[in-house]
Amino acid sequence: MNSIKTENDLIAVAAALVGPSAALSSGEKTLKKKVARRTVEAAFLAGIRKDILAGNDPLGDAFATIRTPEDRRADGATYTPAIIIRSMMSWAAAETKPAQVLDPGAGSGRFLLAAAEAFKKAKLIGIELDPLAALMLRANIAVRGLEKRTTIIVDDYRKAKPATAKGATLFIGNPPYVRHHNIGNDWKDWFAAAAAEYGVKASKLAGLHIHFFVRTLQLAKDGDVGAFITSSEWLDVNYGATLRQLLSRKLGGVGLHMLNPKAMPFSDATTTGTITCFKVGQRPDTLKVREVTTPESLNCLSAGTAVPWDVVAKSNRWSTIIRPGAAVPSGYVELGELCRVHRGQVTGGNSVWIAGRHVNELPESVLKATVTKARDLLDAGDVLADGAGLKRVIDLPADLDELDADHLKAVQHFLKWAKQNGADQSYIARHRRAWWAVGLKDPAPIVCTYMARRAPAFVRNLCGARHINIAHGLYPRQPLGHDALDHLAAWLRQNVGVESGRTYAGGLTKFEPKEVERILIPKEQFLT
Repeated sequence: MNSIKTENDLIAVAAALVGPSAALSSGEKTLKKKVARRTVEAAFLAGIRKDILAGNDPLGDAFATIRTPEDRRADGATYTPAIIIRSMMSWAAAETKPAQVLDPGAGSGRFLLAAAEAFKKAKLIGIELDPLAALMLRANIAVRGLEKRTTIIVDDYRKAKPATAKGATLFIGNPPYVRHHNIGNDWKDWFAAAAAEYGVKASKLAGLHIHFFVRTLQLAKDGDVGAFITSSEWLDVNYGATLRQLLSRKLGGVGLHMLNPKAMPFSDATTTGTITCFKVGQRPDTLKVREVTTPESLNCLSAGTAVPWDVVAKSNRWSTIIRPGAAVPSGYVELGELCRVHRGQVTGGNSVWIAGRHVNELPESVLKATVTKARDLLDAGDVLADGAGLKRVIDLPADLDELDADHLKAVQHFLKWAKQNGADQSYIARHRRAWWAVGLKDPAPIVCTYMARRAPAFVRNLCGARHINIAHGLYPRQPLGHDALDHLAAWLRQNVGVESGRTYAGGLTKFEPKEVERILIPKEQFLT
């Protein structure tokens, strides 16, 4: 073999670099057995060694090519560019002289290899759940001659038990971004209990990277230092409140360095990035914050505006601290003074509650024409005049006795099928008054798209369509006539750009309801 084109090629090269005497985990041994008969050409292997010794990561690069971003998304495996690692390591070197360096999601070892150079005497601990990534890490460590300094643990960081250092520990890395949909209930319960130890309420909607901050706090002692790069979404969303509170308390937030969405910090993923720096048990009086436009301008994470913690505490959206909005110009008010903005209803199981062939016998009264995808609005243009082309959502009353006898029989037959398909077991269904009652909101006179690589589409809803959680509804606080609503929708279409929202994990521009309410509109045109 003289190239790396498949996963088995990558396993064979990594195993050859590690050598026959390495103490592998059971997962790594299983991988090695798969390629036991493969031979790697000596000249090719020598070239890989030379590349690693030059400070590159050919194994990690190959891994990112062989496993597509879609394949790696379930594990949150996004590898960090060297320029960002250097900035984070330079900041750490100015703050601490660690006895050990711990990377909680080590991947192929980019952070640990940089730490080996920055901290010549520190022990290195890499924790990695994926056996292939761990094997690559072990290969990089072996080529660099760092085996005696390094401990590699192939396990979930939340249950791994690394050794405690007598001196300070530096926690540094890129915790995996895995959304809550792919996190089991047992781990969500663990997260809630772990956060409660520090007097903080945890949301089950939090991503895995937030779990890693909590686990770090469990393992750390006062005086330990950390720097993690994550997606930026936790700065603003409700389920990021856990981390925001921990940083303001025991975790000891020092700095937040947010990469402008256009900077594209990761070459293999369209996502945002924020570097969070902290000193456990030693929170300074101010939080240093800034936004940078390029990874190059991170520059050792030394710059930033010092914001007092009492100012930070008053903000539910931390991105506004980093990137303050412009002052409201004279003659303008926020859209929220005119309209409430509500996200559409979550069904808890679209495959059941969005009507298909399984609802042939249900009465029309429980089948509501509904905007179920952004394309419904984008294709409508300025006005959604006819709901005939929309899908129907099954919206049953909580009290089924409201139905007449014939309709009740058809509904009960449907609910039997729905239950067989697990519709009563989703998180949403289990927390409703009645698991079968989706509870669609009233039709909104203006509906807007929720997330896209473009400005929102503001569409007049003339057919009385409902909407689920892929769209927002604008509900006037006081009655508005048709002409006024038409004028408002037209003004929003012409004047709202992507800069009014925020770039979310995944690289799309997202408009949360509160962000739509903060859109500035000319007062004299809409408020009298």
